[in-house]
Amino acid sequence: MSQAIPAEFVERVTASFQRQNAMHLIQASLPVVEQGLTEIHLPHWQGVEQQHGFIHGGVVGMIADSAAGYAAMTMVPATASVLTVEFKMNLVAPADGEKLIARGQVVRSGRTLIVTKAEVFAVKQGKEALCALMQQTIMVMHGKTEK
Repeated sequence: MSQAIPAEFVERVTASFQRQNAMHLIQASLPVVEQGLTEIHLPHWQGVEQQHGFIHGGVVGMIADSAAGYAAMTMVPATASVLTVEFKMNLVAPADGEKLIARGQVVRSGRTLIVTKAEVFAVKQGKEALCALMQQTIMVMHGKTEK
């Protein structure tokens, strides 16, 4: 379960998200930032579709990676940054809905490595359906802040 975090952590995570041009490109937003938990929301629009009209699996992976990565970022000091070093993703159903919600969560936070998970849900007519699961390893880069 997540907990409230100091405002400066929320501001740092939000500012980092705003610098991610890839998230702007796909029209994603970051409405939830809590300790060990974030959510990225993505509207379904033509620019992120694949040939069957579903949201492309690569885009699903983008938001899962970022949601879990930002969950990890809530656990590190302001003098450090985070970087994904690996993830494994299962696409369990088509990403078919009006929007997607990627919920990233810290599973275990260590000094050097943070293990996270993300679940991606397609929201259709107000109902959430799981479409992807991801497990991720994040490296904490102490003494290295973002550009």
